[in-house]
Amino acid sequence: MRFYKYILLLVMCVLAFADANAQSDRQFIRNGNRLYRQQNYAKAEIEYRKALSKNPSNPQALYNLGTALLMQQKDSAAVAQLQNAAKCETSKLRKAKVWHNVGVACQKHKLFSDAIKAYEESLRNNPSDNETRYNLALCMRQQKNQKNQDKQQNKNKDKQKQKQKQNKNDKNNKDKNQNQQQQQKQQEKMSKDNAEQLLNYAEQEERQTQQRLKKHEMQPQRKRLEKNW
Repeated sequence: MRFYKYILLLVMCVLAFADANAQSDRQFIRNGNRLYRQQNYAKAEIEYRKALSKNPSNPQALYNLGTALLMQQKDSAAVAQLQNAAKCETSKLRKAKVWHNVGVACQKHKLFSDAIKAYEESLRNNPSDNETRYNLALCMRQQKNQKNQDKQQNKNKDKQKQKQKQNKNDKNNKDKNQNQQQQQKQQEKMSKDNAEQLLNYAEQEERQTQQRLKKHEMQPQRKRLEKNW
């Protein structure tokens, strides 16, 4: 009889411990929610992580952690936690809310394709959510505008490349013309220098000839003697 009492007591202790352990993650969530309402998002994040350490598949803890991260501008980490929450969540309405927030975070960073997928997933779980439908339409329009802008930017880049290529060709042609002009000037200068040298040489020869003539005229001429017959 006493043995059965011990067994019963042990079972009650195990059940009490299991119940306390099961409630601990919910307590951490409550603590985190209180801090979240006080806008103390960093401390709320810590409490939600404590809840997940007790129960890693708690969708509420995952979702709340994701929203706390969003409020701290930790968007990449937030999206990862929200996606984990969507996998664990069984309620369609709550799952729709999770995917809606994933879409908002992606749209904020102009990740329009990812945002559209998230909004569509949200509407599959809650087709009557008009806010999600509006965000989806807006996101599609933004994606279209972005594609048009990218297309225009690519055109501008091509035009800029063509302009740079033309400027380069113009510069090369200009340099080529300048080199040709320079060479032509050098050749003209060489021809002029040669002509001047020839002229100087001719003038020098003329002076020397004149000097020789003058010298010859200054010398006395001998009288030729005629022979008597």
